[in-house]
Amino acid sequence: MIDIRAIKSSKLFAITATYGALSLTLYVLLYLFEDSFLALASNGGWFFLVPVATAFVFSFVHGNFTAHFWDMLGIKAKK
Repeated sequence: MIDIRAIKSSKLFAITATYGALSLTLYVLLYLFEDSFLALASNGGWFFLVPVATAFVFSFVHGNFTAHFWDMLGIKAKK
């Protein structure tokens, strides 16, 4: 017999791990290329969008990781 909860649990773990790895990768890349990022962002003109877009990407990835992490632990918000 197939255990549906085990399949959902393993799928949720895979999604959580993927977002976690992606989040970690983004932080490491930002740390490693900090000088290049700051030089690009300080060019003026439309380059002000670089840090804004970066913040949105970080927020999306880390937010999804956090949401899936709490779901995996079974912690839900009160309604």
